[in-house]
Amino acid sequence: AQFHHSTLAEIAWTAIPILILVTMAIPATKALIVMEDTESNADMTLKVTGYQWKWRYDLIEDGVTVWSNLAQSSRDAMYKDPEAVENYLLEVDNPIVLPINKKVRILLTADDVIHAWWVPELGQKKDAIPGFINEIWTKIEKEGVYRGQCAELCGRDHGYMPIVVHAKTQADYEKWVAEQHGAAMADSAEADREWTLEELVAKGKDVYATNCSACHQAEGQGLAPNFPAIKGSPIATGPMDAHLNIIVNGKPGSAMAAFGAQLSDSDIAAVIAYQRNGLNDVGDFVQPAKVKASR
Repeated sequence: AQFHHSTLAEIAWTAIPILILVTMAIPATKALIVMEDTESNADMTLKVTGYQWKWRYDLIEDGVTVWSNLAQSSRDAMYKDPEAVENYLLEVDNPIVLPINKKVRILLTADDVIHAWWVPELGQKKDAIPGFINEIWTKIEKEGVYRGQCAELCGRDHGYMPIVVHAKTQADYEKWVAEQHGAAMADSAEADREWTLEELVAKGKDVYATNCSACHQAEGQGLAPNFPAIKGSPIATGPMDAHLNIIVNGKPGSAMAAFGAQLSDSDIAAVIAYQRNGLNDVGDFVQPAKVKASR
């Protein structure tokens, strides 16, 4: 048999794949442009900051800040019966609320190490990097609860920083924003009244469990050498001013974070009272008004 080339066939098998690729490339390029266009027609901006091991949410236009930690129910169940807790390790104390049918521009960064904000049902995942701002956007069409997790190996408690988004109608969202403003005003007013030691210790136990126990342990025994014990420590049993300073400003060069921006004046006074009188037996405490004045 004798064979020779066919110019028509060669043109066809070259042109047809090119046409297929061009046909696919046009809508694909349009989709990529839309995915990366976070600013056009955005209705609101949400800034997300990752911390070890919690999230901070700032709703820029509405002036609302939410700190979101692993729910206490999951902490309590860790060494007991995790299956008895609904949404174990996927529930938080303060979920972020977003309105439906609004384009939300999301700015992502971190305060300490690299985290990654990932809610599968919202369609995107992106790293939150210290000193750098990444952007994504979402538009939630249905009311409901959307859950996710940090998707970057960010430290020993990486599995303990879930994400919970509550999607609500615009009216319900505005009601929630008003409640947040009211709570912030109430926290400010709390700093101006006189607290008893018993009140502060009771409140401080919850603040400690949420913010301190992951590193310093539930009974204050610590995890040497990186996380010193609170029980019997020179800070928790020493001068009050030094104790207040390290909680507000942290300790540079160590894992001790600054909680001045994370906790209210009453929360800081309460956790100091608990560390000095719940985990130790010092006998003194500081009023929230002094914490407020020291900032």
